[in-house]
Amino acid sequence: MPQPDRLPGAPEFRIKLPKDGGEARGHLLAEFGGNGTHKFLLLEGSTVAAEAWPGLGDHARRVRADLRASGGLVDVPADPDRPDAPSRWTVAHDIECNSSSAAAALVYGYDASGPESWRTAEGHPLADYLSTSWRSPRKAWLVRGSNVSGHNLVRQLWLKEGFVSLAGVHLPPLEETDPTKSALRRYVEEGYEGAASYNQKRGLVDELHAFLTQMRVDDTVATIGDGRLHIGRVTGEAVQTSSPGGLSNLRRTVTWLPQSHAYEDLPEEIQQKLSVQHDVVDLTGILDALDGLVGRTERTDPAAADGTGEYLTVERPAQRELSLPDITAELTTDLLVHDRAWLDEIRELLLDERQLVFYGPPGTGKTYLAMKLAEHFGGGPEQVKIVQFHPSYAYEDFFEGFRPVEDPETRDVAFRLTAGPLRELADLASREGNRHIPHFLIIDEINRANLAKVFGELYFLLEYRTRSVRLTYSGDDFALPPNLFVIGTMNTADRSIALVDAAMRRRFAFVELSPRAEPTAGLLARWLEREERDPEPARLLDALNARIDDADFAIGPSYLMKPGVYRDGGLDRTWRTKILPLLEEHHYGEGLDIAGRYGLASLREQRP
Repeated sequence: MPQPDRLPGAPEFRIKLPKDGGEARGHLLAEFGGNGTHKFLLLEGSTVAAEAWPGLGDHARRVRADLRASGGLVDVPADPDRPDAPSRWTVAHDIECNSSSAAAALVYGYDASGPESWRTAEGHPLADYLSTSWRSPRKAWLVRGSNVSGHNLVRQLWLKEGFVSLAGVHLPPLEETDPTKSALRRYVEEGYEGAASYNQKRGLVDELHAFLTQMRVDDTVATIGDGRLHIGRVTGEAVQTSSPGGLSNLRRTVTWLPQSHAYEDLPEEIQQKLSVQHDVVDLTGILDALDGLVGRTERTDPAAADGTGEYLTVERPAQRELSLPDITAELTTDLLVHDRAWLDEIRELLLDERQLVFYGPPGTGKTYLAMKLAEHFGGGPEQVKIVQFHPSYAYEDFFEGFRPVEDPETRDVAFRLTAGPLRELADLASREGNRHIPHFLIIDEINRANLAKVFGELYFLLEYRTRSVRLTYSGDDFALPPNLFVIGTMNTADRSIALVDAAMRRRFAFVELSPRAEPTAGLLARWLEREERDPEPARLLDALNARIDDADFAIGPSYLMKPGVYRDGGLDRTWRTKILPLLEEHHYGEGLDIAGRYGLASLREQRP
C-alpha cells in the first residue's frame, strides 16, 4: 500500500498523555479530509488512552471500537511498578485520520482541538503550520509608520503613493504568497539571527503573519500621522520589494480616504485600540466605529460602482451612545433621599469620573445605595457584579492569574490562567451589542485590601481610560471599556483601614454618607413614616449621635431599619447587642460607663 504524502515543511507532532502515560506521534498529510482541513497520520507505536470520556462524540467512539476490533489498537502490558496507572492502548499500525482533531480525540478519549493539542518538540502548536482558516469577510488593521527608524513614512510615502508597508530589512526572499506562521518563524530566525532578541523576533513573526497572511484585499486599514488618523482600504496583495534603507520592503497598495481625523477628537473606544504598542494591530473589534467615522461601509462590486471600486456612502444605523438613565422621582422615593438633586450629582460624578466611593461609618447604607444605583443605571442586576475586598485579596483574585483547576475529563489538576471578576465584567461590557449599556462593578469594603497589590497595572487604566496596557499574566493588550463603572464602599470607623493613598484618591470621586448630614441624617425618620411606625427610634438615634464626639463613630440608621427591631423587645435587644458594643470598642480603655452615657434609658431621660 503506498504511503500517504506528508505535508511539506511540517514536522512531527506529539501529544503527551497525563500522568506519564506515554505519548502519541503523527504527521500532517497533504490530502484534505471531509471537513476541509488536512488529514493526519497517527504513527505506529503511539500511546492512546483506553478510557473514553462522556464528552467523546459518537463517531469517534465508533472509530475507536472498530480499531480495537480490527487490532489497530492493542493493550499496553500492565506495569507491575505502577498498579494504579490508567489502562492504555498502543497503535499497531499507522492510522490515517480525517483531521488533527479526530486524531487528538482518538488519543485522548475525549473531543479536543487538534491544532492546539498537537505540538512540535519545541512546543509550537500545529496551528502554526496550517494555512489561514476562515476569517470574517472584512477586517480592520492599524499599521504604524510615523516613526520607522526616525522616518515618518505616513507623510513621506504612504499617503502620497498609496500604500502601507513593513520594514522587513533582514527578511530573506519569501517563497510563499500566504506563508504560515511556522514558515515565517524560519525566515525570521534565519534573517534576524544576531539582529534581534527572542522577544523581538516573536513579535516580528506575529506582525508579519498579520500583514502577509491575515490582511486581505478590501480590509480597512488605519494609520496615525502627525496627530491625525487616516483611514483607507487595502487594494493589493502583499509584495516584497527593495526600498531605500530597507524601510518599506513589504507593501500593500491602499486607497486612502481624503478625510483625516484629529486623534484627540476620536471616540474613546478607538483611542484605546490605537494605543496598543505594536506595528500591526487587529482593529476588527472597532470596525463599526471606524466605519462610523467616515459614514461608509465596505465597497460594493466594482462593476456596480461604475468600475471605480471606491467606497459607496450609505446610510448607517446610528450608533447608540453610552449614557446613564436620568434620576426618576420613583427612584428618589424608593431610596428615601431628601433631595433629587443629590442623586443627580451622583449621576454626574459617575459620568465624569467613572469611579466613585461612598464612605462613612457602618450602617449608613453605602452598599445598599451602591447596588440600587448600579441596577438603575445599568438596567438590571445582570449588568452588576459585586466583590468584597479583604486583606488576602490579590490581583490574581481580582483580575486574572494562574489558579489550580481540575480537568473535568482527565481529573488532573493544573495551573491555568483564570479570569477574575473585573476581567469577566470587562469582557462582558466590551462585547458587540453591549458597548452602549453601562456595567457596574461594586467593590464592597474597598479599603480592606492592599489596593496597589490588587489593582497592579490597572491603577493606570483607572485614570487613563483612553489607553491600554500589557497585562502581567496573559500578555494581552487590555483597556477598561468606556461603559464599565466602579462604585466602592469604604468604612471610616476602623482606624486601621480608614485611609487610602493619594493615588486612589485621585482616581475616584469620594461621596460621604454621614449620619449627621443628608441624605443619611433624616433617612430613618422618612423610613419610619413610610412604614407607619412610631418615630421614637429616629429621635433616639439623633440623640445618640449628638453625644458621640467622633463623627466616624456615629451610628448609621440601617441598624434600626430591620423587622426584628419592631418586635416585642426588639429595639432594646438591638441597642444592647448591636449599637452599644460598637461604642464600647470606640471607648475601650477609657473606663466610661457606656450604658449610662449611650443606653436607651439615658437617652430617653434627655428627651424634653
